[in-house]
Amino acid sequence: QTASSAIKGAIQLGIGYTVGNLTSKPDRDVLMQDFYVVESVFLPSEGSNLTPAHHYPDFRFKTYAPLAFRYFRELFGIKPDDYLYSICSEPLIELSNPGASGSLFFVTSDDEFIIKTVQHKEAEFLQKLLPGYYMNLNQNPRTLLPKFYGLYCVQSGGINIRIVVMNNVLPRALKMHFTYDLKGSTYKRRASRKEREKSNPTFKDLDFLQDMHEGLYFDSETHSALMKTLQRDCRVKSVSDALYSCFFSINIISCNMKEKQGESSQNASDAKRPAGQKVLYSTAMESIQ
Repeated sequence: QTASSAIKGAIQLGIGYTVGNLTSKPDRDVLMQDFYVVESVFLPSEGSNLTPAHHYPDFRFKTYAPLAFRYFRELFGIKPDDYLYSICSEPLIELSNPGASGSLFFVTSDDEFIIKTVQHKEAEFLQKLLPGYYMNLNQNPRTLLPKFYGLYCVQSGGINIRIVVMNNVLPRALKMHFTYDLKGSTYKRRASRKEREKSNPTFKDLDFLQDMHEGLYFDSETHSALMKTLQRDCRVKSVSDALYSCFFSINIISCNMKEKQGESSQNASDAKRPAGQKVLYSTAMESIQ
């Protein structure tokens, strides 16, 4: 528990420092070398002339490709103040681990961002993917790939904790009745008995074929847009062993719930965003309406 709260605190302090520091750097086009820049700052517990004092062990905070990620956040319509407010204003909430990777998952208290710990190889892989990801975002802003907002590393006591910040598409307040992780393969693609016993299990391809044997129906316009986006996203493959899966959840809405949810989520999104502002970035609740 102590270790977890120290990790969360270090993440918030580090991101607060690095994003604040970026505001002094002028806007310019992203260059190829920007994808490979790593900035580092030391945050001792007693503080320094650059960093605030804190109650956690001394740590070093590394930011990967800061200018490239700033560009991505701008492209998704995320202002620096909103990013900092979501991540730093309230304690991060640790989620019970939904995957087999052993990663820790944190969500911001307003449900906007997921923060996931990644292994060294994964972080390295994401860095290699950034130029291709950048090209895809410019050509395909409606991408269904995870929206990456930052890649960081907390170094403390000889341990490296690498984290990636992504968009959260599943609001905690809404019950998902079915969740699937599909890889387009049927080999060993059935949820385990242990997974099925969870309150919100994640099912796989064979389960989907069994549960939804008639598939899912979309109107032709939505289907066409979805297929185009998926095809474009599958081309972002700067390294041959990129693994893709399609993760989606289904919420079954009864008529009376539909009205209530519509009102409450509409009020929440109206309060947050100025009228007439259209952004590619959407809140978790907006993204599923």
